[in-house]
Amino acid sequence: MKKLLIAFALILAPLASEAQVKTPQASPKGYIKQTVGLTDVEVTYSRPGARGRAVFGNLVPFGKLWRTGANENTIINFGDDVVIDGKTLKKGKYAIYTVPRIESWDIIFYLSTDNWGLPENWNENYVILKTTVKEDALPTPVETFTIGINSLDPNFGYLEMAWENSHVALKFEVPTAKIATASIDKALAGPTWNDYFAASQYLFQANGNIETARTYVDKALDMSSEKPYYVSRLKSLIQAKQGDKKGAIETAKASLAAAEAANNADYVKLNKDSIAEWSR
Repeated sequence: MKKLLIAFALILAPLASEAQVKTPQASPKGYIKQTVGLTDVEVTYSRPGARGRAVFGNLVPFGKLWRTGANENTIINFGDDVVIDGKTLKKGKYAIYTVPRIESWDIIFYLSTDNWGLPENWNENYVILKTTVKEDALPTPVETFTIGINSLDPNFGYLEMAWENSHVALKFEVPTAKIATASIDKALAGPTWNDYFAASQYLFQANGNIETARTYVDKALDMSSEKPYYVSRLKSLIQAKQGDKKGAIETAKASLAAAEAANNADYVKLNKDSIAEWSR
């Protein structure tokens, strides 16, 4: 009997060693990936909760360096060089540290990203960029620490942080015009109709040279045998912006017919609404 029990125990031992207890993290991981203009931005961080505690001035002391979250470093990764407060921050990964205060926060981009919490030995040479942003009081408390990338524009976005009644937003500028122009120049060295369409669309949306946008969209339509409804749609919008509503209506009707043939209900509605608006 004793030998049987020992044998049974030996069978169960490997199974027990492989067993793992799974429990939720007190500060679960969060992940954001956002394209701003043409630049990809990623943030990985841990999200502590207030859980009835006073946060700023207590759990997170004012005027002291904070890990900006919990556990491992909060890490941001910029796919291109960005500009913050007039200073260039090279593309790549950085840890984010902050110094919260009642009316403002210092935000620090730190080169070393493999720390648990604050670095054991702070190295000023690793401070790649430091800036100060205004703190805004929130009317409704945020229970879980939250980072977002919001208020998006083709040329900039805002890195936002909110917890308890505190909110800060840091503007960063992205090199959309530089990247788009380089792409346009490269494509137009031997452009296809789709290249002309993309160039025209960018100039139209970015409030660029509208005459050039018109030239490009005309070339796109001339080169395309299919005359896609979305290209005609863009031309109609450009014509309307130029003040040529009669021409815009004619082009919109062509786009409408092509959209109906393609069973694209969205473009059918867009064209009908525009024709009605421009006919007034």
